[in-house]
Order: sequence, then structure tokens, then C-alpha cells
Amino acid sequence: MIKTYSISTTINEKEYKSEVESRLLLSDFLRHELGLTGTHVGCEHGVCGACTILVNGESMRSCLMFAVQADGLEITTVEALGKDKDDLHPLQQSFWEAHGLQCGFCTPGILMTLIPFLRENPDPTEKEIRAAISGNLCRCTGYQHIVDAVLLAAEKMK
Repeated sequence: MIKTYSISTTINEKEYKSEVESRLLLSDFLRHELGLTGTHVGCEHGVCGACTILVNGESMRSCLMFAVQADGLEITTVEALGKDKDDLHPLQQSFWEAHGLQCGFCTPGILMTLIPFLRENPDPTEKEIRAAISGNLCRCTGYQHIVDAVLLAAEKMK
């Protein structure tokens, strides 16, 4: 019999109580147990950044955490940013306006990396933006439109 552990966590401002195995990755818990599929899984080694979420307001790789480690923590996923297509977060709106995405696989992780970055650095330079997203891999865009979108979002968020 596989042992499970009780966890209680707040995800996107909603409280969840669950029984999880100790080996269940937080990324898999979010996607498969809760249906929050905006958190993408790419490398499962913490390298690509596709699974980035916020844990107590700071960006973290959900594929490097176990669900049991989320007990008592506040998690925010990309689903919490915009309520619908007519009420997007300024960062999402800027990505749309500046063509900061193509296939979109990396976008949720990049957005969740940039939320705390822009909170701490509301007037970033292009160099600072590139450093901030250096842990997020994108195979489509070449990053320039992403940088342009972040600069636009910073203006919108002032």
C-alpha cells in the first residue's frame, strides 16, 4: 500500500485539501489532479522554465517541487492572471499586442517569471529583461518580441 499525505494549500486564492503520494510532483498535481493545465511541463529537470509558478509570490519551478512541499503555501498559476480574453493582465495584453508569443508553450512560464520581476523592477532595461527570462527557453520567438512585450507591460503597469 502506498502511503499518502494530507496537504492543504491555497492555489489561485482557492483552498485545496488533498491526499497525495510523497513522490507526486507539484506540476503533475496542478495539471492532473486539479486540471490547471496552464502550467506546462517541458524538461522535468527545472531547465526550460515552462512549469514556472509563483510560490508565496516568488517564481519557482513546479517540476522541482513535490506536492507535499506545497502544504501551507500560497500558489499562483497562470490561470490567475487574466479572468477572460476581455480582462487580461497587462503583461498578457502586452504579449498579445507586441507579438510576444508564437506557439505559446513557453508563455505561461515566462509570464510567471516576469510577474515578480516587474513587481521588483517596474522600469526595466532590455538587458535586465533578458537576464530575467534567461531561465526560460523559447524555440519560436528569438526573444525580441518577448522583450518588447515586457517593456510595453512595464509602461502599462506604471
